[in-house]
Amino acid sequence: MAKYVAYLGSYTNENSDGIHIFDVDTEKGTFTHRDEVTVNNPSYLTASKDKRFLYSIVDEGISAFEIEKEGYLSLLNTKWIGGLRGCYVTVDSQNRYLFIGGYHDGRVTMMSLNEDGSVNDVACGIFHEGYGISAVDQRLEPKVTCVELSPDEKYLYTVDYGIDQVIVYEIDYLRGKLEERTIIRLPLGSNPRMVRISKDNKFAYVLSEKRNKIEVYKIINEGGKLDHENIQTVSVIKEAYMTAAASALEMSGDEEYMFASVDAVNSLACLKRDVRKGTLNFEFDFRVSGDYPKFISIMPGKRFVVSLNHDSDEMVAFELNYKHKHALMRTAPIKVNQPNCLKIVKLPESDNNDK
Repeated sequence: MAKYVAYLGSYTNENSDGIHIFDVDTEKGTFTHRDEVTVNNPSYLTASKDKRFLYSIVDEGISAFEIEKEGYLSLLNTKWIGGLRGCYVTVDSQNRYLFIGGYHDGRVTMMSLNEDGSVNDVACGIFHEGYGISAVDQRLEPKVTCVELSPDEKYLYTVDYGIDQVIVYEIDYLRGKLEERTIIRLPLGSNPRMVRISKDNKFAYVLSEKRNKIEVYKIINEGGKLDHENIQTVSVIKEAYMTAAASALEMSGDEEYMFASVDAVNSLACLKRDVRKGTLNFEFDFRVSGDYPKFISIMPGKRFVVSLNHDSDEMVAFELNYKHKHALMRTAPIKVNQPNCLKIVKLPESDNNDK
């Protein structure tokens, strides 16, 4: 039987030591706490594709952990990222480089990895340039909120909340360099937060905080030219709400559904995806029974979705009924101080047992 563990990063200014480790029952949608690893304010986590390593944004920069046999974590090292504190991290499938987004300094950082999974030095760092506007019409400087690899890992999509752009870089793995390839420009004042890309590399989805919409782009990569055609704009709230602010975006493993969370309204929206056309259809939404759903995670099998309610200090799992278009909380919320990010990992041993 497949065995899953969950790693939850939380701020450590009150009642948390850092990364919480849970055993996960994907059939019941439950989490059982079993350990906690002390690090300073882990705000975003990512696991390597081979499930051997976990990387966390921390106050000191980036921390690398080895995922041990039963899912426990062993610290490998911590490295400075060459700029201000990061807010997002991802890793390529061959464990060559980490890619880090910096909200505070508008910087994209590429860091090399050692063979044992530990973090090496900064290979490349690029500061975004330009200005945007905030919700109160104040000037915003570059703020990178998300960095995601294209499925073929040739490109890095970097979402800049401050200048309303998604800047796409071509990755030179041999030299450890990023080269700007194209820019997706969103309407002024959109404040984009996250991007997700379909596995077939045909569609990109960008969540806008201020507009509470998902922009759907068809990816065109022909004759050596990369471009993006905006084919749809879809709202993640039923009606306008002055202080609503979209916060997180996630796609189910089979890519048939997409979920978006919205602060102030404190809701999750479920949208059905046309896998062939790439378009989205708003199906239903529901309240998360807490404040500020900062992060969402879809459990394997897409029966449950998890909301990290940051300002009410809790993790909540909801059972989804796609046919009747509603969601139910089956178990009590789990109290966690200011939760930021959740990664559910299938342990390698269970992969072997499933064969």
